Amino acid sequence: MIEFGHATHVGLRRTRNEDTYYADPASGVFLVADGLGGHHHGALAAALARDSIVDDLRHDADPDHAIRQADKTLIAHPEYCSEGQPMGTTIALLRLEKANYHAAWVGDSRIYLFADGLLQRLSHDHSAVQEKIDEGLIDEEQARRDPRRNVVTQALGVTAPDDLQIESRRGDLHGSGSFLLCSDGLTEELDDNQLAQCLQRTDLAAQECVDQLILDALQAGGRDNITALLVRIAHN
Repeated sequence: MIEFGHATHVGLRRTRNEDTYYADPASGVFLVADGLGGHHHGALAAALARDSIVDDLRHDADPDHAIRQADKTLIAHPEYCSEGQPMGTTIALLRLEKANYHAAWVGDSRIYLFADGLLQRLSHDHSAVQEKIDEGLIDEEQARRDPRRNVVTQALGVTAPDDLQIESRRGDLHGSGSFLLCSDGLTEELDDNQLAQCLQRTDLAAQECVDQLILDALQAGGRDNITALLVRIAHN
């Protein structure tokens, strides 16, 4: 059984929402895309990537292949570089098949797994601050305040196709568990402990949990567009 909640919010400092998402429990496909605000047509890039990936997955494409095809779709679009800057987007993609999952991503939109009371970050940010964390120069809390926290090092439409790094993880999910897909507008405001505190609340339906996460992120500052997609799975 799959229960899911979803929401997106423009935030408190942006004038338009360049995030988008897709959720279809029947096919087991869920994704979040964050159009790059500093590039032309970020919202269009996110929507084009979303539609391209969903269409390819309907035809049984591998998630990694679907993401690479979406990159080609953006680059081939007539408005791709109409003002001298390429349009681009991040992608966080989850496909569920029975008791298996395939998570794939490009950029800094994230995918989490919450199971047995523990929150695990499945994705690894493609970002300037993540590189500094990996090098031991800053910690997670410092990264959330770093002036370059919104700089991604990989994105569809922006990274050269030959250099595009699509990362993925596969696993088994037996029993109950939850997946959270979100844009960096959520994780910029809430740390992993705060996310876990909400996800562990069994008194909240999935939609109520998502609504609470969005509200918490807004109360913490809401500096960017905020998107959250929560997928709860229960196996008999």
